Formats: sequence, C-alpha cells, structure tokens
Amino acid sequence: MYLEFDYYGQCPRQRHVHEIVGSVKVAGLRENAHCHRFSTVSGQALSCGCNDHYHNVFFRTTFDNDHFHEFCGRTGGAIRVCNGHVHEIRSVTTMDAGHRHRFRVVSSLD
Repeated sequence: MYLEFDYYGQCPRQRHVHEIVGSVKVAGLRENAHCHRFSTVSGQALSCGCNDHYHNVFFRTTFDNDHFHEFCGRTGGAIRVCNGHVHEIRSVTTMDAGHRHRFRVVSSLD
C-alpha cells in the first residue's frame, strides 16, 4: 500500500486495489435458469471521510445463454477483518436478454 499526502486535508490518501470474484444469483424459469460468473480488480481507493474509503468497480459477466451482463458502481466502505479490511457490494447487473441478476460479493482482504 502506498500513502500519498493529501495537501487539502487531514488524511493521507490510500492507494490500493482489491480482487473481486463471484457469481450472480440464478435467474430465469426452469428451462432457462442460469447464472453468470465474474472476476475483476477494483479501482484505487477513494476517500469518503477521514477514516474510510471505497472503490469503483466495473465488470462484465461470463457469456451464458447467449448473453452477458455488466455492473458499474462502487463498493461499500471498509469492513475491518483481522489485520486488514474487505469491501462488500450488494447490487444488480444491467438488464440484458429481458432480465437482470442480483449479487452480493466481498472483496479480497487487504
């Protein structure tokens, strides 16, 4: 992790990323039921208060049932775990092929 002095404020700005790997919830009727997987690396940490930060996230899911989905958003704030932290995302994908998928994922530990 690299620290950079924040000239305007009181807090050093964090510079790190997290790996994010997961799958979306199953969607579709029985004959069309399917899910998708995704894997990405978050953007660098962005400060949201003196003691917290979030990350921008973009991913495209695997191509299943002749389509894929995308997500563009951000993580929640840092969740302290052991000697590091993780971030959670609870959201939905884009609407493609007449449906969207819900997902919940936790980033890798930093």
